[in-house]
Amino acid sequence: MIVLSEENSAVFERMRDCIVNFDSSGLVQVCSDALAAGIPAAEIIRKGIAGGTQAIGAKFENGEFYLSELIMAGETIKTGMKIIEPHVLARDKTESLGRVIIGTVEGDVHDIGKNVVKMFLQAAGFDVMDLGVDVPARKFIEAVQKDMADVLGMSALMTVSLDRMEAVMKRLKKTRLKRHVKTIIGGAPVTSKYAEEIDADAGTNDAIRGVETIKAWMSSPRR
Repeated sequence: MIVLSEENSAVFERMRDCIVNFDSSGLVQVCSDALAAGIPAAEIIRKGIAGGTQAIGAKFENGEFYLSELIMAGETIKTGMKIIEPHVLARDKTESLGRVIIGTVEGDVHDIGKNVVKMFLQAAGFDVMDLGVDVPARKFIEAVQKDMADVLGMSALMTVSLDRMEAVMKRLKKTRLKRHVKTIIGGAPVTSKYAEEIDADAGTNDAIRGVETIKAWMSSPRR
C-alpha cells in the first residue's frame, strides 16, 4: 500500500513513472490506492494520468519515444483508466446538455486525452459522437454537416499535428459551418494562443477545463 503525502505529489509522480515505463500493473495499483485514500477521480486524471500523457508527448517530441512507445504508453494508461472510469461515470445522469463531436486529427493516433474528455462529457450529460483517431478534415466537416452538433472538439498529442487542426478550421469557414458550431482544440501542444491564431473558440491541454468550457457555452445564449 502506498503511503500518501498530504498533497499527494508522490502518488502522482508514481503514476507518471508507471506510464513512462509501461508499468500497467503498477499503474493499476497506484490508481486503486489513490481512490481508496479518497483522492477524487478528477484529480487523479488531471495531476497523475494527464501528467504521464504530457511526459510521453514530450519524449516523442524530443525523439526519445517513437510510435511503438506511444502505443505501449497508451495501452498502459488504458489499464489505469479502467480503474478510474467507474468513479467518474457513477454520477447521476441528467437530460442532455448538448451534442459534441470529437476526434483526434489526421496523422495522430493518440486517443487517451480524447477519451478522457469524452468520459467527462458523458458524465456531465452530453451526447458525444467520437470519430476516433487519425481523422481527416473532410470527416470532421461531414460529421458537423450531418449532425449539426453544438460543439466540435479536436485533439492532438504531437506538435506536427497542429496544422491539421488549422485545416479543419479553414474548411469550417469555407463551408460557412463555423457560425453554427463552437470549436475547441486540446492536447499537450495546444495553447489558447494557438487556438486564437486558427480562430478556434477555445484551446486547452487540461481535459477537465475543456469540459468546463463546453458546459459554460451550453449555459450561455447561443451566438
